[in-house]
Amino acid sequence: MKKFLIPESGKFYKANLHTHTNISDGSYSPQQIKEVYMKEGYSVVAFTDHDLFALHHDLTDENFLALSGFEVEINEDNSYPCKLDFRTCHICCIAKSKDAEIQPCWNPKYAYIGNAKNNHHLIKYDQSKPFYERNYSADSINEMIAEFKKQGFFVTYNHPTWSLEDYEIYTKYKGIDAFEIYNHGAYKLGYPAYLPTIYNDILKHSGKVFVVAADDVHSSADKCGGFVMIKAEKLEYETITKALENGDFYASTGPEIKELYVEDGKVFVKCSEAVSVTINTNRRRAKGKFAQNGELVTFAEFSIDEKDEFIRITVIDSNGKFAETRAYFADELA
Repeated sequence: MKKFLIPESGKFYKANLHTHTNISDGSYSPQQIKEVYMKEGYSVVAFTDHDLFALHHDLTDENFLALSGFEVEINEDNSYPCKLDFRTCHICCIAKSKDAEIQPCWNPKYAYIGNAKNNHHLIKYDQSKPFYERNYSADSINEMIAEFKKQGFFVTYNHPTWSLEDYEIYTKYKGIDAFEIYNHGAYKLGYPAYLPTIYNDILKHSGKVFVVAADDVHSSADKCGGFVMIKAEKLEYETITKALENGDFYASTGPEIKELYVEDGKVFVKCSEAVSVTINTNRRRAKGKFAQNGELVTFAEFSIDEKDEFIRITVIDSNGKFAETRAYFADELA
């Protein structure tokens, strides 16, 4: 029986899940972000200014959805700003509910980047709790991740190469919903930004983690380079965030994945024109279908081995741009 890994029904919505505005250190206003992204075919933008859970529901209409979020940084030397030779951990949090208003783990001293220090008045927080003190350790960061999730946020781990974080660090983070396999801002700054190997590391240590590509946009230089395609029934807040929670999306810098399903022990991929479609697993077992004799690939099928703990699909086009599915584990493939 055919089982769709990306839902058969619904519509794909193009989304950027990592966005900064002039509320913190971006050069665009929230309204300008909407205009810029809609011109490029986007329907969804998550506004994730630095340490400010600012709401932009006024931007939402029948063709555009503004998701509410924020990005936190936890610095190795526990000072702010972080010195350039110290590590830092950056995490984006996207509210699953439109009604969310309270920023978890609030401390005004961390909301300082760009214009953030002038916009503390935008924030609501639990005044019965003391200001949250951060500490750069896996235990402390995992505690924050757990609190964000408890409060109803979708949590992504961002740009480890820019952050100077390595294997010994990022494999200790637990509970993240998704990993930023591509960060366009990091790419524009010259850092390794497409990170499938790190995604494999995280999968082996953390289990089911989804994958996103995002802009981390601050200016026109780093807009509209990485995105996710979310499959959902309609462009409504909780419908879109439920699709995120379910992993009903893929990451891309260009190619399209039109269908993805399993049937009779095989996985089938329909995509836009590509030079390669490959399957990767937790083991040293990878296969690919490659363009030959001038004919590009638009369909591929691969056998699933019972020893595969997970599979994931990569599509590469003739411009070197990619689309990446999340990892699908054995219980989802049965």
